Amino acid sequence: MTSSLSLLTLFRLPPSNDCSPSNPSINHRRAVVFPSKKWRCSISPGQPPPPPPKQRQRQSKNSESGEKGIDPVGFLSKSGITHKGFALYLRERYKSYKDLKDEILKRHIDFRDMASGFELLGMHRNLQHRVDFMEWAPGARYCAIVGDFNDWSPTENSAREGHFGHDDYGYWFVILEDKVRDEEQPDELYFQQYNYTDDYDKGDTGVTADEIFQKANDEYWEPGEDRFIKSRFEIIAKLYEEIFGPNGPQTKEELEEIPDAETRYKKWKEEHKDDPPSNLPCYDVIDSGKEYDIFNVIDDPVSKAKFRAKKPPIAYWIETRKGRKSWEKKYAPAIPHGSKYRVYLNTPNGPLERIPAWATYVNPEVEGNQGYAIHWEPPPEDAYKWKHKKPKVSKSLRIYEAHIGISGSDPKIASFNEFTEKVLPYVKQAGYNAIQLIGIPEHKDYFTVGYRVTNMFAVSSRYGTPEDFKRLVDEAHGLGLLVFMDIVHSYSAADEMVGLSLFDGSNDCYFHTGKRGQHKFWGTRMFKYEDLDVLHYLLSNLNWWVVEYNVDGFNFHSLASMMYTHNGFASFTGDMEEFYNQYVDRDAILYLILANEILHTLHPKIITIAEDATLYPGLCEPTSQGGLGFDYFVNPRASEMWLSFLENVQDSNWSMSKIVNTLVEISKSPDKMLLYAENHNQSISGGRSFAEILYGKSSVMNESLLRGCSLHKMIRLITYTIGGRAYLNFMGNEFGHPKRVEFPMSSNDFSFSLANRDWDLLAKEGVHQDLLSFDKDMMNLENSERIVSRWLPNIHHINDTNMVISYLRGPFLFIFNFHPTNSYEKYNVGVEEAGEYQVILNTDEKKYSGQGSIGPDQKVRKTISRRVDGMRNCLEVPLPSRSAQAYKLTRILRV
Repeated sequence: MTSSLSLLTLFRLPPSNDCSPSNPSINHRRAVVFPSKKWRCSISPGQPPPPPPKQRQRQSKNSESGEKGIDPVGFLSKSGITHKGFALYLRERYKSYKDLKDEILKRHIDFRDMASGFELLGMHRNLQHRVDFMEWAPGARYCAIVGDFNDWSPTENSAREGHFGHDDYGYWFVILEDKVRDEEQPDELYFQQYNYTDDYDKGDTGVTADEIFQKANDEYWEPGEDRFIKSRFEIIAKLYEEIFGPNGPQTKEELEEIPDAETRYKKWKEEHKDDPPSNLPCYDVIDSGKEYDIFNVIDDPVSKAKFRAKKPPIAYWIETRKGRKSWEKKYAPAIPHGSKYRVYLNTPNGPLERIPAWATYVNPEVEGNQGYAIHWEPPPEDAYKWKHKKPKVSKSLRIYEAHIGISGSDPKIASFNEFTEKVLPYVKQAGYNAIQLIGIPEHKDYFTVGYRVTNMFAVSSRYGTPEDFKRLVDEAHGLGLLVFMDIVHSYSAADEMVGLSLFDGSNDCYFHTGKRGQHKFWGTRMFKYEDLDVLHYLLSNLNWWVVEYNVDGFNFHSLASMMYTHNGFASFTGDMEEFYNQYVDRDAILYLILANEILHTLHPKIITIAEDATLYPGLCEPTSQGGLGFDYFVNPRASEMWLSFLENVQDSNWSMSKIVNTLVEISKSPDKMLLYAENHNQSISGGRSFAEILYGKSSVMNESLLRGCSLHKMIRLITYTIGGRAYLNFMGNEFGHPKRVEFPMSSNDFSFSLANRDWDLLAKEGVHQDLLSFDKDMMNLENSERIVSRWLPNIHHINDTNMVISYLRGPFLFIFNFHPTNSYEKYNVGVEEAGEYQVILNTDEKKYSGQGSIGPDQKVRKTISRRVDGMRNCLEVPLPSRSAQAYKLTRILRV
């Protein structure tokens, strides 16, 4: 994808391994702004005169962005959009985006720093036998850490007064010093460092710091260079003796005026002209009688190059580090691994205890009591070690959407480990190449499915530990599966005790105030995307999941909620003005553009998916061309259409044109479209799954069940093969799971009976086993033939009367007969290449719970030289009712 992020970054810094908040420059990262001078320029002879005003205006219009390759309205012509108002809006939006970047670079050294707040904020182990804690709470007056390690005392571990404890932006800094054990002495070096994790035994050599410093003096410094190291007070002593010694001036009158620097230098030069050569670098001063010549210093090129080639003696300093064993022997951790803690804030409205916003492990609710964060710092031998590399990103995505908690068969919440051991191998065998997990970030209320996030940097503790989730991701990578996450940055939970709402006592910390800060229908809080600190939090959250857990991409949930002030609950007529009127939140769109640019710059192989019901123009266009920069966009109208047909329209009244238009025609970028027949929304959001609608409770093959099986297979096959290069299926729907999903809540007496998946159905011969077999073979069309990744569909036959749809995808022909009763013995459909076509997938086969109407002798068909459907040749195929076939051109006939 094309990214313009690096064009505004004038310099890049390598990633820093020092994540310690003890760095004094952390709170003072500011851009140095030099005052500009106004210069008057004149044209010298021989130079061309300036262009006339009209020509200058035209030149500035052609290079309006000021950057090569940037066109704020570039995608409009590609998409066939000629709306002038929207084009003007895109240009204004791009100017706002440039201003936003400039504001970011005034406070952060680069965009990587902007998206790496997790390296500083939250709880971090410092190499200097302490733990550092940082939090953003601009409305607070006092900040402390309380927990079971200090008996929940609000005074024992608090931020210092003044700028040592907080800065002007509202960031608080608390140091938790490790405690020296009994019978142990504090370190001699104030800045003594320890290896806690990496090579945690390295450093326990018994060599003292004095011996290392002596080694550095002997090995690093050359003769003469260590003169002032060995005699640090030589110059000071001489100066003191000269002024205050017995031979110095005794009265004020005897204290002569100190000569200027030039006079002192010439005097020193005269006194040392007969000195022997020295190993020290040779410096001299140019003095040709001009003013300021005294500042022109020259040196010996040889000694200068030698000095520059000498590396800093950092290796000796690192050698002074001690190992983890030494630290464990001398110190008791200030906050042990597994400790419970909260942040204590004193606000104008009184004291508050909150779960830190950057906490990485949280227990949101304990038997009705207030939740708490858990300090997660496992010893190195217990920390998870990555084993597998990330798999390559395929040109086509077959995504298996899953929820960890309901992935088990038992009526309880399943765990990360259970999912890793049981579900991941199944997904691999089923032919999918990616999983998309919903409900991973911590959320207080289980019945919200994970969409009301309370703690964005923490994996949900109800499923396991952070190490368990790392193992899940690593094992998925080992199986060749990409791991995507549903990320919810469009709103946040309104919970005040666990989440971010009223975090520091003020109503405008992370969110808008008033009505704009509340979702109109869901009661959730809406982020304040124009605030740089909120952007810092959200961008760092995206980068955190990639850096810490190696996830491969994100599905951005419910973008309409954040892109419009009406939260997407408005009637869209298709008028372009609806995408740039007063209800569009420009700051939210700028955040999405920035998030895509930063993610794709820091992690070039990342995948971002836009879930926007309004299909905002330019979702998957490059940001350099005025787009939002996503890799794929979800087409939610497909599942809505199928659900409407199944519930409200008789089979004989299904419109083939509407099916094709819904699945294909809306897309200006078909290769970027992600389609699904049904995802979790149909079965979770109070509705029924397709299988529940089609089959009911019947498991015996009859006319009703035969109809359900046929439509189940046809709907999935056409959705998978007619669209773009991405397809999604929700866990269990591939084999027709007969029950919907219903999370435990008060309305069902908190029952888990519907909050699971009945995997035992696959152990029995019958419909569910046959449907899974069909789904596997459908997925294998891509594995064996690369049908989806190599070609886009060419739809050439739509017959509403016969209820037949046919299209080509390279050398493959797909034909669907949705008619409930009419079968066709020889149905004519056009093909371009003459030859033999063989059936490679047939929904009506008996092994898929079909009727087996097409015999073995009918599976190979030869073309007829006759123009049909605008194609040069014709193929006569048997077409049973409610069936679909996929043909492959196996032999080309030359005419």
